[in-house]
Amino acid sequence: MTAEPQWVERFVLFYFSGPDGRSRVPEVFPRHHAYTMDFMAKRPGELLLTGPLAEPVDGQPGAMNVFTNRAAAEEFAPADPFVVEGVVQSWSVRTWLTSPV
Repeated sequence: MTAEPQWVERFVLFYFSGPDGRSRVPEVFPRHHAYTMDFMAKRPGELLLTGPLAEPVDGQPGAMNVFTNRAAAEEFAPADPFVVEGVVQSWSVRTWLTSPV
């Protein structure tokens, strides 16, 4: 008898860039990075991974962040300078079931 997998929930915040978003990353990145570091200091362990996708594809997310809970992801995005300053045109959070292996 095979045991049912014991999934671990993670929450992936996807960022979709606006038309000139990628060209504005260098300008806004210092504020985004400071915001990310501050978030991680105030909420240790909730933001696990963050970064852009290496090969951007039109219509697909340009970056992603992985959180331990949905509330953290949904609180992070609206105040992120990338979102506030229009580098990111839209964002969404998806539940990701990961294997504990």
